[in-house]
Amino acid sequence: MSGLSRRGFLAVSAAAGPVLAGGAASASPEAPRRHTVSTGADVLAAEGWRRLAGRRVGVVTNPTGVLHDLRHVVDAMHESGAVRVSAVFGPEHGFRGTAQAGGSEGDYQDPRTGIPVYDAYGVTADKLAEMFRKADVEVVVFDIADVGARFYTYIWTMYTAMRAAVATGAAFVVLDRPNPLGGQAFGPQLDPAFASGVGRKPIVQQHGMTTGELARLFDAEFLPADANGHRLSSLDVVAVRGWRRSARFAETGLRWVPPSPNMPTPDTALAYAGTCLFEGTSFSEGRGTTRPFETVGAPKVDWRWAEDLNALHLPGVAFRETFFVPTFGKHEKQTCGGVQLHITEAGDFDAIRTAVAMLVTARRRYPDLFSWRSDNWIDRLSGSDRLRRQVDAGAGVDEVVGAWNAELRAFRRQRERYLLYR
Repeated sequence: MSGLSRRGFLAVSAAAGPVLAGGAASASPEAPRRHTVSTGADVLAAEGWRRLAGRRVGVVTNPTGVLHDLRHVVDAMHESGAVRVSAVFGPEHGFRGTAQAGGSEGDYQDPRTGIPVYDAYGVTADKLAEMFRKADVEVVVFDIADVGARFYTYIWTMYTAMRAAVATGAAFVVLDRPNPLGGQAFGPQLDPAFASGVGRKPIVQQHGMTTGELARLFDAEFLPADANGHRLSSLDVVAVRGWRRSARFAETGLRWVPPSPNMPTPDTALAYAGTCLFEGTSFSEGRGTTRPFETVGAPKVDWRWAEDLNALHLPGVAFRETFFVPTFGKHEKQTCGGVQLHITEAGDFDAIRTAVAMLVTARRRYPDLFSWRSDNWIDRLSGSDRLRRQVDAGAGVDEVVGAWNAELRAFRRQRERYLLYR
């Protein structure tokens, strides 16, 4: 019996379950060992989509929802004739991915498939439930590649969709994908008093979970409080085959599809989990350059910042003095000085500790140039006002990072029962 017809917490297909990879080694001895990984979408397609047959399906997805041959999952479902896709729901940046940060594509009819597309970015659960009812959706399928950071908005689109599914009685299916950062958790936990669109629930900054694992946690830990004591009528996670928690994206053998316009490479995602904090400062986080979140700086910043950072000997990263002119965003069309992060060893690189070091050194070196955004957006990104207060008080890197050790340990314990991969 498929998970769609069962009430309860979770149905994970045995055929789609977590299988430790044993794929062939790369031809190059210097390259990381590559493993054969099949996403949840690939697993469901290989089954002939039978779990969705005969049901009216709504798909929450974006350009990352692709099969191994790079066909989009919605196009493949539609062309198969086996799935009735009633509607598609687009998150931030849109279903086909044309919108910039903070934007979406609106409602329209997809020209390729003729399927109606609804704009789900930023809507409430009640509004999304109205969309589900209008499209007569029986099963909600979520297939979006996350990048593993609490402030990346797709996981909160998923949570809103889960709340809407509870309200309409729809079943919920997650087509799981690997976390490109691997499976370890790092960073501070969100204080609920600072909840926003870039962090709605108390998880840590780099959560180290897949979307399927997060769905399990959300359903058990958060939905009852937000849905009058109810959970999903059915949660079916179609698990990834061949992924290990220790594996980052470069080791999966999968092709990178940018999940948003400013996430062009896997290295961007590795840095983003930390350097996105610069969105809350006067420094450019590199939007409007070809290496966003790997390039950080501001007008009048000079070579001394790179020297300060390299003197710390942070593991897995080196800093290069750089100059850039953003084409949009902060300091548009102004010459900025700063640093480019070069990740030298992904396994040793700690994005959040690195970003804290960058914040601390920038404030000390450039007290007249560095400042927080006037709306204290840094508090929303970091999950509380603690980081801002500590940096302003002159705290060092170890003191800042050490402040969240207890909550990080508690989160790691909490998430353990929801993990699917080892």
